[in-house]
Amino acid sequence: MIRELERRALPGVPVLLLLVLILLASFWGIYTVIREVSGGERGFWIVLIVLIDAIDIFLLCGLFTVAPNQGVVLQLFGKYTGTARDAGLRWANPFYAKKNISLRVRNFETQRLKVNDYDGNPIEIAAVVVWKVVDTAEAVFEVDNFENYVQVQSEAALRNLATLYSYDSHDDQISLRGSTAVVAEHLQREVQDRLKKAGVDVLEARISHLAYASEIAAAMLQRQQASAIIAARQKIVEGAVGMVEMALEMLSAKGVVHLDEERKAAMVSNLLVVLCGERSTQPVINAGSIYH
Repeated sequence: MIRELERRALPGVPVLLLLVLILLASFWGIYTVIREVSGGERGFWIVLIVLIDAIDIFLLCGLFTVAPNQGVVLQLFGKYTGTARDAGLRWANPFYAKKNISLRVRNFETQRLKVNDYDGNPIEIAAVVVWKVVDTAEAVFEVDNFENYVQVQSEAALRNLATLYSYDSHDDQISLRGSTAVVAEHLQREVQDRLKKAGVDVLEARISHLAYASEIAAAMLQRQQASAIIAARQKIVEGAVGMVEMALEMLSAKGVVHLDEERKAAMVSNLLVVLCGERSTQPVINAGSIYH
């Protein structure tokens, strides 16, 4: 496995100034030779100065720029020699092949994938992955086209994650819809495990789209509505029973009225109807006694 080796290239500005001065001096030398040298020596000096100019121009090809948050991978005849990270104008051996690699934070959104969740229900899911390159050597030499590698492996990790959890849970278990923080952390680990060999660090991964597939969306919506209604009714009944129990205890403690078991049962029934009914009850006035 190839690890990144930091290489400090020479500052480019002093080298540029030196090479430009040499080039200007060569032009002055040619002018001087033409004016003052004659005969066979003129040709010799002109050829020598032109050769110096050619070398000078070739050395100018060694100049390159490094932008902030960017690395330049240097190779000499196919051999990795290091990565220049110092921003600014730099100079290195003109024979070096140079490849720019961005070290900035990037993000992308996966395609909407259709996959079965833990319960076997078809769902649509997509995620946003935030990442950056931390090792330029691994990104360039360990995988082919690391950007495409990040995208494909992220989608593979998302598919695997979707099969481990249910879309929704009704018994406080971890689910894709209800446990966003836990699922996002798990997704980040899944993606990081796949991308570490490419020199990539995953900063964040979270689900951006989650829905049932179109063929079961309507049925699942009815199921969710029914579950919500049942849960609401359960809360209403629990509260009504508590209120009835409290009413009977207060009536008995204060001695407002003494009820036998049959009348208590009738009162409980009436109170539950009033408290649990969907519509407002109509009051009925009893003009007789409680037994007639």
